[in-house]
Amino acid sequence: MQLLRATDPGFETAFARVVADRREGDADVSRDVAAIIADVRARGDAALAELTERLDGFAPGDNWRIPPDDCRAAYEALDPALRDALELAAARIRAYHQAQLPSNSDSVDAIGMRLGARWRAVDAAGLYVPGGRAAYPSSLLMNAIPAKVAGVERLVVVTPTPGGRANPLVLAAAHICGVDEIWRVGGAQAIAALAYGTRRIAPVDVVTGPGNAWVAEAKRQLYGVVGIDMVAGPSEILVIADAANDPAWIAADLLSQAEHDPAAQAILITDDADFAGRVRSEIEALLPTLATGDAASSSWETHGLMILVEQLADAVPLANRLAAEHVELAVSDPEPLFAAIRHAGSVFLGRHTPEAIGDYLAGPNHVLPTGRRARFASGLSVLDFMKRTSFIAATESALAALGPAAVLLAEAEGLPAHARSVQLRLT
Repeated sequence: MQLLRATDPGFETAFARVVADRREGDADVSRDVAAIIADVRARGDAALAELTERLDGFAPGDNWRIPPDDCRAAYEALDPALRDALELAAARIRAYHQAQLPSNSDSVDAIGMRLGARWRAVDAAGLYVPGGRAAYPSSLLMNAIPAKVAGVERLVVVTPTPGGRANPLVLAAAHICGVDEIWRVGGAQAIAALAYGTRRIAPVDVVTGPGNAWVAEAKRQLYGVVGIDMVAGPSEILVIADAANDPAWIAADLLSQAEHDPAAQAILITDDADFAGRVRSEIEALLPTLATGDAASSSWETHGLMILVEQLADAVPLANRLAAEHVELAVSDPEPLFAAIRHAGSVFLGRHTPEAIGDYLAGPNHVLPTGRRARFASGLSVLDFMKRTSFIAATESALAALGPAAVLLAEAEGLPAHARSVQLRLT
């Protein structure tokens, strides 16, 4: 774990290295993924079968698709309290995303030109759901519900099933969401199958969902063949906290992201050195108790960071440079800091809003930009499953009002057919 003091002479150089550190895939991953994509595109299901058997220890044979009855059975077999928790999460996620639905526009301007836009859902969306150790039903809810709210007609899930075993919580979540298809395939090969299609799996228009470095790289390489939500990297959390916090709370918040992945990053910015020390002690005490302790320890030891500033207001420009996936403002009055935060995937306000509540059932989506992409990207929303089509309807008088200028602009750009298509209508 690294400790930086904003007042130290070498702080800017050290902090710039932190900002520049992406902790993402390397050239070997890129080459491997390109080869997998090419193989799936060329050989379709045969390539999927070979890769699934080699990487997941499972030969799908004729057992590629998980039937809806299995999902219903998994849902009904859940402990009632857990089933209620999933239903509560689904209801809150659905309500939040329904409020995001955009409105069509249709108006006539002063010269009589009709202008507007219509929103429509994509026809089919593919959702990647990690399997094995990182099997998260919450991820399925967060991806599938916005797609359903948007109006997507065909919703396809791909998920690895190591040894042929599907995670029952994922299947139960799929039942809640009304997923149309679930296929036992994962990794970069699953993304390629969704993009290009195979004999069994029809292609989709948009692919969303988290995954490992190979999945993220496959999405990056296939963007343009299909739409994607984002290229996501390792998880991140930035906590800005004063000394009035319980250090055990803040320690748990930091490790809530560190436990995801050894490449995840947890950062604390505080104005109190003694408080930073107490948080560090709490982290050291908590780590041995976690089932995820190995990953969390590796993340904290390699990428963990504490920054001491003279006053918490000094944390804001640092936060904006980091543009972190998750930002907690653990102070009594977070509004002044929140007003100055320009770049963050999601912000958690106050001492009683741990990031984990957003992961499950607060309502906003937990699929968020990482790797400083919050400077230009947003979390997953219904808009990722929709597209906007503009429309124009000109009357003769409206064309007469705009046409001469259009002719001049077309001629200035050296496009005579453009100019003539307007000019002929004017004469």
